[in-house]
Amino acid sequence: MKLLDKIESPADIRQFSIEELRQLCSEIREYMIGCCATNPGHLGSSLGAVELIVGFHYVYDSPSDKIVYDVGHQAYAHKILTGRKELFRKNRKKDGISGFPKMEESRFDAFGTGHSSTSISAALGLASAAMLKGEREKVVALIGDGALSGGLAFEGLNNAGSSKADLLVIINDNNISIDKNIGAIHEHLLKLTTDPTYNRIKTHIWNRIGEGKFRKAIQEMVISAKSSLVKKSGGDLFEALGFRYFGPIDGNDIAQVVHILKKLKNLNGPLVLHTITTKGKGFAPAEEDQTAWHAPGMFDPHTGKRITPAGHKESRYQDVFGEVLLELARQNEKITGVTPAMASGCGMNILAKEMPEKFFDVGIEEEHAVTFSAGLAAAGMKPFCNIYSSFSQRAYDQIIHDIALQKLGVVLCFDRSGLVGEDGATHHGCFDIAAYRSIPNTVIGVPKDELELKNMMYTASRHQGGPFIIRYPRGYGEGVGWRDSEFQELIPGHGEKVLDGTSTAVICAGPATGRALEAALRIKKETGKNPAIYNIRYIKPLDEAMADEIAENFSTIITVEDGCLKGGLFGAISEYVAGKGLGTKVTGLGIPDRFIGQGTQQELRSECGYDTEGIYRAIISSWQ
Repeated sequence: MKLLDKIESPADIRQFSIEELRQLCSEIREYMIGCCATNPGHLGSSLGAVELIVGFHYVYDSPSDKIVYDVGHQAYAHKILTGRKELFRKNRKKDGISGFPKMEESRFDAFGTGHSSTSISAALGLASAAMLKGEREKVVALIGDGALSGGLAFEGLNNAGSSKADLLVIINDNNISIDKNIGAIHEHLLKLTTDPTYNRIKTHIWNRIGEGKFRKAIQEMVISAKSSLVKKSGGDLFEALGFRYFGPIDGNDIAQVVHILKKLKNLNGPLVLHTITTKGKGFAPAEEDQTAWHAPGMFDPHTGKRITPAGHKESRYQDVFGEVLLELARQNEKITGVTPAMASGCGMNILAKEMPEKFFDVGIEEEHAVTFSAGLAAAGMKPFCNIYSSFSQRAYDQIIHDIALQKLGVVLCFDRSGLVGEDGATHHGCFDIAAYRSIPNTVIGVPKDELELKNMMYTASRHQGGPFIIRYPRGYGEGVGWRDSEFQELIPGHGEKVLDGTSTAVICAGPATGRALEAALRIKKETGKNPAIYNIRYIKPLDEAMADEIAENFSTIITVEDGCLKGGLFGAISEYVAGKGLGTKVTGLGIPDRFIGQGTQQELRSECGYDTEGIYRAIISSWQ
């Protein structure tokens, strides 16, 4: 790390030669690979964007000039260059740095990210503010071709193209999904359109012509002429939106990146630079299997051999979902699967492989995924739309307006509900219960284990009259056998008593049931008595008969949920008890009213007080 070890901030690289920048890019990749081998993270995207990030910090004066990353999966080189090289060893760890850009973490992080397609809108806001304040800072948005498919990205492009803000949008195209380099004509046009004399004359002419029909006619003629030569370059769309389009260039060639950025830095107005990069660049295993190496877990940095954790007897919830969906689809010709670009993550790749005609990956477009599913349901189909819980927030209006209001039978499966672990605050699925509990015509199911997930999916496949939401956590299940069991309908609004007890009743949602049972059995062993444990199964409709029974027979109720306390199960039980005029005391365990950082799921449950130990303490306290 001859060069990297000397760098404390981006200013330290601005006197480097191109050859030194090449060496720096190599050292950053080596360091990144070494760190991620033992402390897993989002590796492939960050390897592919090294030259783009080094080029930005070399040409632009950060943090005065600003870069906004889309999602943030690709931002590791940025963190390493901006004074967080040693801190990067604890990337995504509890009390370490975030895996995503975070404003409170560094003055170089111009905008916090974690969700897709936000960069252009945020960068336009920053650029517009600079213009209003009379500041000369430049703003860059770095967005991947996948995130560019999101609706918010197009909304940002549409607004930015009609503005006068100095905004550069760099498209990090690592799948060549817009187009390929078209050779000599492309190279000639790239040199022409970035030439200072050309742009000075063009700007002068535009200013002299002024606004009006004549200028518009000339613009249309220029666009038409350019299109005849570079029709396949992908530039037409951006030119039509009001951007000046440049590229594509090799985004993994630091010399090209620096050259073009120096040219574009001196241009004003909204610009698009199209770059072609390789996801996983510089590490052969990551280049060869880009999907697996997006977030590969632990691996040998020399051989690339991935290190598999000690074997689990349990199934992952995503695998249960995937296998059960396929089984249901075989039985019911109306069942289809819809996902916004999370097929392998949610397990829907199983359906995609066996029954591709029933599978729809709509791209990173949660709002569209929900309304598309509503359209399928309106035509008599039975769509299972799987969205990560924190991403479902983007489709809130569609769930209300397009599904619930029209009583359409869409099954919404929210994977990664609750505390997800190392991805931190942007990805925790904390708010789904509270968000959707108030919507009429909605069922919200919370299975306690793999078997209940299977049976709840079966129940949902037979349900009509509005959205049927099933939310379940990230990772491995409880070790309950499910593959060989027959389907059983779990009627909405009906829970179960898991353990009889006295004085205190613990009402649980989801896998917290198992932890509560463990705590209760420990207490019984120590004291000879134990609380009653109930599995609510459905937050909506609430099992009112169960709630009445509990309120009549127990002086204290403790609710436990892997979700936010305000508005969740605690809110539902408290409202019911208060509404009935019952005097039962209700205490809630769950996610408190603050954003929770990163760490393992176990560490974070402990922090929030609803791990087994936290439940144990709450029960003991209720008896004192």
